Amino acid sequence: MNEEKIIHKALEALNLNTNIKGTWQSFEQPKNEDGKLLLVIGNTKLVYLIKIRKEVRLQQINQLIDFNEREKNGIMIVAARLFPKVKEELRRNKIAYLEANGNIFLKNKDTLIWIEANKPLEIDTKTTTRAFTKTGLKVVYQFLTNEQWVNKPYRQIAEQTGTGIGNVTNIIKGLLQDGFLLPITKNEYKLSNKEKLLDKWAIAYEEKLKGIIKIGTFRFLKEEDFINWKKLPLNTGSTLWGGEAAGDLLTNFLRPAELTLYTTETRNELIKNYKLLPDEKGNIKVYQKFWKEEDGDDKAWANPLLVYADLINKNDRRCTETAQKIYDEYLQNKI
Repeated sequence: MNEEKIIHKALEALNLNTNIKGTWQSFEQPKNEDGKLLLVIGNTKLVYLIKIRKEVRLQQINQLIDFNEREKNGIMIVAARLFPKVKEELRRNKIAYLEANGNIFLKNKDTLIWIEANKPLEIDTKTTTRAFTKTGLKVVYQFLTNEQWVNKPYRQIAEQTGTGIGNVTNIIKGLLQDGFLLPITKNEYKLSNKEKLLDKWAIAYEEKLKGIIKIGTFRFLKEEDFINWKKLPLNTGSTLWGGEAAGDLLTNFLRPAELTLYTTETRNELIKNYKLLPDEKGNIKVYQKFWKEEDGDDKAWANPLLVYADLINKNDRRCTETAQKIYDEYLQNKI
């Protein structure tokens, strides 16, 4: 779906569902925006500079925030389809958006419109594959953190990720079907569209896998241990920092309000080794490690890719900024 088709479909659906009329004018010269949109809502006229996109990725949010803050009346994102997490971030930062199905959000001093009832339009005819099930996410994570694994024997991939060989076969087929895996030779592949794959993985991880691997919520027996969390003697062969704590260690930019641990230790071991107490209102969340460490992985924090996913899904400006820093420094040249 090209840009012109996206904006025409969006305005047509918006008018059909709400009677809001919109006209747009494209810019002939290359600019940061793609055009100007006039919306007529009863006796009210609103003008937005627009960016037209097939989709918006999570790591693009900060750039859009900057654009929005520079424009007096703000910008509007017009997209074929937006992921729920992306829309949450746009709304939280008061960035207007319009989808091709007519869903819309805009908020200014006098007007608030938020419609989310229309079903997403199918951008393509591909069906959901096994690559983004809770099992598939573990395998895709292995591929994203070390692309050499896409060409390992299926049995070895299954052992490394704790999945069945049949599942690995279906996951590989799914990645091929979705265009995330390209055949180089008869028996050799490479990952493709890795930025999009990372975004899709990060969103699916939060929705499908993270809740399943949660061990529990805790607090320290002594409150001062939270302030001194960096001094906690982690058994790094079994337990690693994730989330805000890992974000701080990787960037020195974020002061954690909540701590995240990934571990293979039992609840009793966690309580004994780190003086933790189970508390549903606590500020320490613990998850099972769903991956096996490879040789040389002896750091106290999880892979930057997982830390990025933890932070980008927090719906917090500071966490989003930290995620962007991690993407720029640790992921951009690998993804």
